[in-house]
Order: sequence, then structure tokens, then C-alpha cells
Amino acid sequence: MLKKYQAIALSVAMAASTAFAIQPASAQDEIYVPLFTYRTGAFSGSGIPIANGMNDYLQMLNERDGGIGGVKIRVEECETGYDAKKGVECYEAVKGKKPVIVNPWSTGTTLSLIPKAGVDKVPVLSMAYGLSASADGETFPWIFNPPDTYWDGMSMILSHIGTQEGGLEKLKGKRIGYIYLDAGFGKEPIPLLEELSKEIGFDLKLYPVPADSMQNQSSQWLSIRRDKPDYVVLFGWGALNPTAVKEAIKINYPMDKFLSIWWPGEDDVRSAGPAAKGFKILNWHGVGADYPALQDIKKHLVETGKSKTDAAKIGDVLYNRGVYNSLLIAEAIANAQKITGKKVVTGEDVRRGLESINITPERLKELGLEGFAEPLKLTCTDHNGHKAAFLQEWDGEKWVRTTDLIEPLHDRVSPLLKAAAQEYATKNTGWPKRTETCDAPA
Repeated sequence: MLKKYQAIALSVAMAASTAFAIQPASAQDEIYVPLFTYRTGAFSGSGIPIANGMNDYLQMLNERDGGIGGVKIRVEECETGYDAKKGVECYEAVKGKKPVIVNPWSTGTTLSLIPKAGVDKVPVLSMAYGLSASADGETFPWIFNPPDTYWDGMSMILSHIGTQEGGLEKLKGKRIGYIYLDAGFGKEPIPLLEELSKEIGFDLKLYPVPADSMQNQSSQWLSIRRDKPDYVVLFGWGALNPTAVKEAIKINYPMDKFLSIWWPGEDDVRSAGPAAKGFKILNWHGVGADYPALQDIKKHLVETGKSKTDAAKIGDVLYNRGVYNSLLIAEAIANAQKITGKKVVTGEDVRRGLESINITPERLKELGLEGFAEPLKLTCTDHNGHKAAFLQEWDGEKWVRTTDLIEPLHDRVSPLLKAAAQEYATKNTGWPKRTETCDAPA
């Protein structure tokens, strides 16, 4: 199979460089990129900065560069309220407009779209969320979730806790609490947690928070006070995050033992006051606006009134998360143009472009994002990258990086992800075997 992929990649590269000069785009041509967002409701505190970052990066490319490869990007938002049903409705509403990619921004919506993507020929980008097993490009050729899965993230948190205790084996007999949104997102890492709790020997305590009770977590935190876990891990979103931090403070839970996956933003901890100092979250990209690309957003959009973003919010962690998401979109489109020799590309083309992503330090510098993130390379078999991340701590005013890069527990997570992908394909009768060609170098 690998030799077949290499042969195809070579023939495509030769064709693109000889037979197919890139065709010029006409004035009416455009590349359609819908964004599923939520600017209203209980999840808007997380949704708004993400939406702003995604929009602003793509619109900046339109204003500064005339789009990508000479073609303007048509960006259109569809409000989901972080409701999986509405997310699917958004998908059905936009798919007839020939989107080159969709961004569900909800694990629940992503799970619903996975069976549709290959049929409709629309790649799904669920950046660092969604089904962890969809990192397996052989089983899920239309789904991409770089640069880390939730299983990677949870394993990095456990790895850090192990380091604090003197080694992963020292977690035996420890009690680890897991407080999470009781939805697809929060449930996603539980199989890994349960497997590792058996293997390593720590006591796992689960504290689910229903979506309609995110701002009333007193019962969960009373249970945490009773159980006295040695560490608490948070998988929250929207109003759940600031409420969890405030409740932890209320029961005097030590902030240096309270860690989160990568979704809390500045406002989530700032609203809790000075006592939130010491709370830690995972992250894999830069915070702050001191990057030329972000300064270009200010110049071309914010200062000209073409952005919804408050200038003071540019550089916030979730805003920059949205920028990173659109960086991936833009790179996939640019790759698709190079592979196909076309300016106006399709979803099928962009799927190929996603599998060819190779964001090097040199490329980040070209994009005005030098040092913004670690290099990322995707392949036909690996749609994630499984990159190392770091912990950053709230110092009372801002996020401060406090660790070196932490690698996922690859030896433990990789076989579990592979098994989960195979299980998904087996349970979903008739799940197709991959027939899509591979353009990515081996």
C-alpha cells in the first residue's frame, strides 16, 4: 500500500509541474468556507473568541493577499448554539453550496458528520476535538483532528502529574478526579482514563456536569470535597469553565492540583478573581499578539472596522486557537491548488491538501507566525500529528508557560486509538475501506 501511495504521489507531482499550469481564476470565482459558530447562549464565552480568530485570519488573507492563490475565500457563519442537532442542520444547509471543508466546533456534531463526509466529499476538520480514533487516516480518510486528540491531551496531563509525583508508576493508589461536560466532548477521553486507571492503578472518580447545570456545580464540588482527589482534571466548555474554577476556590481546592485540557480562556479564570492563580491548562500555540500575521489582522481588519474583534482581545488564547484553525484551512487550500494545478479547488482537492500539510518553522516564518507553534506534518495514515504540548499557568493577570513540551504517552495511546478505529469500522456495518489516493510523501 505504501509503495502504491508513493507512486501516485510522484505521478501527481510530475503532472502538477509539467502538464498542469495553474489555471487563472475568473473574477466571480471563490472558495467557500463555512464556519459553524456559536455567538449566543451558554457556550458563547468560548465560541465568540474562536469564531473571531477563525474569521479574522481568513478575512485578513482576503484583504492583504487577495485570498489564497489569487482566489477570494467566501466565509459564512452558521450559528449552532453548540447544539449537535443544529450543527447537522447547518451542515445540510451549506453542503449544496460546495464547501471545501467544514469545521463543526462540537464533538457531538463531528460524530454525526463522520459518516457523511466521505459520501458528500467534504472533509471535516475537528481541530483537537471530536473522535480521537479519527486520527487514523486509513479508517477515516475524510476526517482530520490535528495537532492532538483528546486521548493525547489526557495522557499528557497524566504524564505531568506522574512527573510531579516522581514517576508515572507513583500514581498507583492516587485518586484522580475528572469533572467534565456530560456530552460527547467530555465523555471522549473516559475510555482511555478507565484503561490507564486499571493499568497504572490510580483511583478514578467521575464528576459529570449536565449542559443545563453548568452554572450550578455545587453538588459535584461537594462530592470532590468529600472524595479528596489528589488531582482534578477539567474538560469544560462555555459557562462550565468559569463556574468550575469558582467552585474549586469555594471549597479551597488547591489550584496547583487543578489542571485542564486546552479550552479555558482568559475570561474563564479572570472572572474567578485572584484566587484562580495557579490554575493550569494545556496549550500548543503562542499567546499574545506579537506576531506579524496578527498585526496584519489589526491593520487590515480591526483598524478599518472590518472585524468583530475588540483589539484588546487579539492574542487571547482562544482567539489564537481560532487563528490556528484557519491557518490549517488556508494551508490545506494552498496545498490543494499546488497538487491539482487549479485555483478554484473542491472538497476532494482540499482533503488531499490536508493530507499534505507540512508546516515547518520556515513556513511559519513565511506566514508571519514564527514561533507560534511546533511543526506539524500530516500523512495519509496520520491525520493528527500527536504533537507535544505544554502547560501554562494563570498568574493572576495572564497565561505563563510553566513546562517544557510534554509528549503524549504514545506507547499507551497509539495502540488504543488503532483498536478504537477498528472497532468503529466494525460496529458501523458497511464502513468503506479507504480507496482515496495519497499525495503526501512517505
